[in-house]
Amino acid sequence: MTCVSRIASKFLISAIVCLAFVSVANGEDWPRWRGPRGDGTWQGPKLAESFPPEGLKTVWTQPVGGGYAGVIVAEGRTYVMDRQPPPDEAERLHCFDSATGKPLWSHSYPVRYGKLDYGSGPRAAPTVIDGRVYTLGAVGHVFCLDAKTGAVVWSHDCVAEYGAKIPEWGFAASPVIVDDLVVVHVAAQPDGCYVAFDPQDGRERWRAAGDPAGYATPIIVEHGGQPQLVGWTPEHVLGISPRTGEIAWSIPYKVTYGVSIATPICQQGLVFVAGYWEGSKAIRLGQQPEEVELAWEENELLRGLMSQPLYRDGHAYLLDKRFGLTCFELAAGRKLWDDENRLTPRDRNPQATLVWLGDGDRAIALNADGELVLIRLAPTGYEEQARTKLIGPTWAHPAYAGRHVYARDDQHVVCAELPTAAPNPNLAPP
Repeated sequence: MTCVSRIASKFLISAIVCLAFVSVANGEDWPRWRGPRGDGTWQGPKLAESFPPEGLKTVWTQPVGGGYAGVIVAEGRTYVMDRQPPPDEAERLHCFDSATGKPLWSHSYPVRYGKLDYGSGPRAAPTVIDGRVYTLGAVGHVFCLDAKTGAVVWSHDCVAEYGAKIPEWGFAASPVIVDDLVVVHVAAQPDGCYVAFDPQDGRERWRAAGDPAGYATPIIVEHGGQPQLVGWTPEHVLGISPRTGEIAWSIPYKVTYGVSIATPICQQGLVFVAGYWEGSKAIRLGQQPEEVELAWEENELLRGLMSQPLYRDGHAYLLDKRFGLTCFELAAGRKLWDDENRLTPRDRNPQATLVWLGDGDRAIALNADGELVLIRLAPTGYEEQARTKLIGPTWAHPAYAGRHVYARDDQHVVCAELPTAAPNPNLAPP
C-alpha cells in the first residue's frame, strides 16, 4: 500500500509535460490549486538567496476586483476570479497573457452574495486541463469554459438546480479532476456533499455523503491499490471511490463553525488534517481500501486554519494559529519547533501560503501582509533568507510559473520576476 498525494492520470501527464519544458521555461506552470501536483511543490529555476533592495521587478499589473481565489497560470495564460460589487453584482473570470498582462477575455455572470460573510469575492482557484478551465463560485455556480476563448461549454447553478447549501463563508474548494470526472464540494441535496460531473457535457455522474459543505479541496490518494478521493467535511474525513462515489471509510471529526479548510495531506500511509479549534488528526490507511484507524490526534500545539501544510522527509510544517510556523514529526505528531510568528504576524486568522522550491529544504511563502518570503525549513529550525513587499494584504494563493510569481489582492493582480542565482562560472556549458 502506498499513500501519496496524487492527481488524476491526465494531470499526471500534464505535470510530466510541464517538467519536460522546465529546462526551456525555467519553471513549471501552475494549472490548479496547490500547483502542478496539488501538493505545494514547484520545480523552477534556482532562486537567489536574497531579493533586490528595491523589491522584485514588476513585469505587469492589472486591476481586478475582490476575491480570495488563487491565481492560476497555464500554457501562457493567467486566470484570476473576482467579484464586481452591486448594483451590477457579478463574479468574473479574467484571462490575461502571462507574459504581457494583456487582457485576453473575461467571463461574467450575475450573483447575489447577500449577507455572505467575508463577501469580497470568489474563494476557489480555477482548475485548467485539456484546454478547459473549471470554476466554482462562492454561491455555487460551476462553469466549464474554453481556456483560450472563455466560451461556456457547460454550467450549473448548484443552489438552484441541486438545492446546494451555501456554507457561512461561501463555497471555497477548487474543482478536482479525477478519472475523467470533475468533482466539486457543494453539498447538493440530498446526499451530495461531493458531486461528480462529466467534463464533456456536465452530466451528473455520482454524488456522495450527506455532510454539509466545508472549505477544503479534496485530494486523490492511492489506498489498497486503488485511487481514493479523500475529503474533509465539517463532520468527517472521508475516503470515496472516484469511480462510483461509494464511501469506503469515514472518520468522525465535527469542527466548530464548520471550518474544515486546509487541504489534507497524505504521506507515510497517513492522512493528516488540521483544524482551528479541535486540532489535528492523523488517520492511518490499511492494506484494504476500507481499512483505516485514527493514528493520533493533538489539540494543543498543532492547530491550523487556512494555510496548507507542507511535508518532506518525515516532517510536516504547519502554520499554527498561536505559535506560528511549526515543524513536527508526521508519524507521531511530536512538535520540534515553531518560528514564534516570524513568517507572518500573529492574528486571529493567520495566513501564509507555503511552497517547496525544488527537492531541497528551500521554500517560498506569501504572507497575509503581501510579503514574499524565502525560507529554509528543516527539522533543526527555521531560517529566513529574504523578504520583500509584493502586493497588498491578501489570503489568496499566488502562482509560480516560468521565472515569475503571480499574486493578487482585492485591487490588482501582479506578475513579478523572481531573482535567480548567478550561474556557477566553474561549470562548463552543456
